[in-house]
Amino acid sequence: MRDKLSEYIKGFYFITDFEYSNGKTNFETVEQMINAGAKVIQYREKNKTMSQKYQEALNIKNLCNQNDCIFIINDHVDLALAVDADGVHIGQGDLPVSVVREILGPDKIIGLSTHNQSDAVNSNLLDIDYVGVGPIFDTPKKSYAIGFEYLDYALENIKVPKVVIGGIKEKHLKALIERGCQTICMVSEITLKDDIPAYINKIKKELNW
Repeated sequence: MRDKLSEYIKGFYFITDFEYSNGKTNFETVEQMINAGAKVIQYREKNKTMSQKYQEALNIKNLCNQNDCIFIINDHVDLALAVDADGVHIGQGDLPVSVVREILGPDKIIGLSTHNQSDAVNSNLLDIDYVGVGPIFDTPKKSYAIGFEYLDYALENIKVPKVVIGGIKEKHLKALIERGCQTICMVSEITLKDDIPAYINKIKKELNW
């Protein structure tokens, strides 16, 4: 799937969040995301045991395989290996990219979170496939919003695809698209919806995106 990433990653980047899923399981949320046209899904789960994460991730991976959808695991390189995910997304405090690449091999996708110009400069030297740029706005879990200054720098200077993330709501989409963002991630704004396909289709129609 690594060779398909640059094509598949454009548009909405979908992330699970059971805490903000309005009672849906992560599997049910992913089913709806795929029905909404998702081509890249990241499994992010903070509160379950590793055994629970493994079974859930395995089931979601199989669903993604059936629907030609890239499946990324957040943080856990071991879990990504265990379920044969298409890749992993890591943060600045996780294992070094060089180590993750050695563990996963040359065919897997690696995404890396970036928060400032130093991260951006360093990202161009690493064997990664895309970066997260954010958090653009404050979120319930992250209160160090980077705003538009770093976003503009990242869009101009980072070589790999950029996923804009962090506190993004529907009201922000037009401004982000006008700034040149090609891949946008809304988390709870999507996972909380009872009918995710209807919501995504409405947005796409309104934005002609």
